[in-house]
Amino acid sequence: MSSIQRNPPSAEEYAAYADRFNNRGRWGEQDELGTLNFITSEVRREAAATVTQGRVVSLGRPIQTRPGPSNPWPANHMVGMPQAQGAGDYLGMYLHSFVDTHIDALSHTAGPDGLVWNGKSLGRDGMPTEHSGTVDFWRDGIVTRGVLYDVPRHRGTDFVAPGEPVHGWELAEIAAAQGITPRSGDAVLIRSGLDAYWAATDAYPPFASVTGVHASALEFLYETEAAVLMWDFQDAPESDQGIPNPLDVPIPIAMHVHAIALPLMGLPLVDNVQLETLASSCAARSSWEFQIVVAPLIIPGGTGSPVNPLAIL
Repeated sequence: MSSIQRNPPSAEEYAAYADRFNNRGRWGEQDELGTLNFITSEVRREAAATVTQGRVVSLGRPIQTRPGPSNPWPANHMVGMPQAQGAGDYLGMYLHSFVDTHIDALSHTAGPDGLVWNGKSLGRDGMPTEHSGTVDFWRDGIVTRGVLYDVPRHRGTDFVAPGEPVHGWELAEIAAAQGITPRSGDAVLIRSGLDAYWAATDAYPPFASVTGVHASALEFLYETEAAVLMWDFQDAPESDQGIPNPLDVPIPIAMHVHAIALPLMGLPLVDNVQLETLASSCAARSSWEFQIVVAPLIIPGGTGSPVNPLAIL
């Protein structure tokens, strides 16, 4: 990891990421797993060996049914069917929010070239023109070693402040400080301290990430062959990136990590994880590795799925 660049990329260097970190075709033109291919049977066995306490910690957040600035499309949950002589639930939700824990499928975001994973094209409806890159291909779930990169703890702060994004070289430093050697197939969990930030801030969370992870982290994720990225805050805002937003989106959402990770690296993202309990547990046991389990719903053609990730300590 000593080769990880210690300077944020310029706009030109970031544009070159599309070639440097391009996994399209690496596992065949019809591949639907992307970097999940790094999770071999041996990786799963080694992940199971990290379990020492047998304790399970949920990393999911409750599905939000109340509207707000960060949740303009709240979930619709209705309960009650008296004629059926039993309870029944209806749930409808918008997956890709900043409040609910969900996994992004590889078709969720196109790259700077307008194509999704493995260079597949999009139709006029914004979906792949063929059944590709969708979450139903991950019906067997994700079981691997998880590593928590607790950035606020490393910095000696409560949270990652705006203007101070998480860089790739800092992740390498945290791994060394925690005595962790990144392995191929890892689930990389980046804690920026979302809950502590909003607890200390007299403001309503917007539909955007106000701090978080810099595009430079992509180099670390690519070089260490991460299988999946899980985070509380997502891409740091454009003002913290120092380079233009790679995608022309009508809302102020930075896409610097998304636009390379999903369509070019084939790296699944699990957004809005709750990492506070896990962070306290890892610190108490002085170990930041564990087994991670993520089981997406089988949604044919879905660009993502709600999930309740589990860390087994």
